[in-house]
This record gives sequence, C-alpha cells and structure tokens, in this order.
Amino acid sequence: MSSAPSRSRAVARLTSAALVRTVLDEVSPGDVVIIDGRSGAGKSTLARELQRQWDGAQPPQLVALDELYPGWDGLAAGAEYAVARVLAPRRTGAPARWQQWDWAADRYGQDRALKGDESVILEGSGALTAAAAAFATVRIWLDAPSDVRKRRALDRDGDTYRPHWERWAAQEQDHIARNDPRRLATHVVELV
Repeated sequence: MSSAPSRSRAVARLTSAALVRTVLDEVSPGDVVIIDGRSGAGKSTLARELQRQWDGAQPPQLVALDELYPGWDGLAAGAEYAVARVLAPRRTGAPARWQQWDWAADRYGQDRALKGDESVILEGSGALTAAAAAFATVRIWLDAPSDVRKRRALDRDGDTYRPHWERWAAQEQDHIARNDPRRLATHVVELV
C-alpha cells in the first residue's frame, strides 16, 4: 500500500488495452487502484476491463462512486464516504462496510462489504484526493476532450443525466481545483 502520492508521469495517449497491461504489471494482491476523471472519460470501462483481466484467484472488488454519491449534489461527499468506509478500514486489515446509494429512493440502502485484504478498484469522479491516494498503489487520472466526454456520458445515461450535466461538471471542476487529482496520479492518460 502506498503511503504518499508520487509525481505524475507525463501525459500519455494510450489505448485502453495498453493502459490495462501497464497497470496490471504494477499491481499485487491486496492493492488498491483508483481511477478518476471527469464524466465520460472512460473510468467505468477501464475499471471493468482491469477487473476482468486481473491475475490471481480472486479478482479485485470494484467499487464505483456512483454507488456512494448521495445524489446529484454529492460528488465530494461520496468521495469522502469512500475514504472513510471503503479505504480507511484497510489500514488495520479490517473489513470495509458501507451502504450503497439508492438513487430511486434518494437514500442509502443496500449494505456492501469487502475483506480487508481484497484488492480494490475504486472508480469515479472525485475519487482521487490526497486522503484516498495514501491507500492506492496505482492512481489514474483519465481525460478526453470535453465534446467526446459529454457525448459518451449522454449516450450512456441519456435523459436521466442530461438535466444534471452542468451541475455535475461544476462539482468536477471544484474537485479538480481543490484536490488536483492530476498531480496525485501515477498515470495521467488521455484515452484514444
């Protein structure tokens, strides 16, 4: 487990497959990978592919911040909840326990848990903060041109997301200004 963020590497233009190979060469059982970036940058796709290709008997637990944000104004709160409930218990090897956000009911709902020694992929906008970085071996900041990101996000979530795009983008910008996730990343990648 990493104890301090390192300087980010140069921006790389990689295919998703090349990034997956790079990351898999750097991880060991029990490690944490954090994937951050603005909406539509490819975080969820990358996380699922890393999980699918991860070596070992037990694939990593995938924790998406979409399950932790307390609603459309909860980017920062969801990121803090992830540190407190998912990452921090690992410091002592304790199991992580949290509740998944129920978007339809607008409240926390289903309980989730993972063992303290399981590998974790934490992905979502706002995931990479100094507090979270202290737990992660690999920290990725994904980027893509804004028109590409918006098209991807709205193609994926359509009318559900469309009315919230601007206020969510403002929260992402606030996260970037406060936390500078690009600086905390071990990999800064614009997916092609």
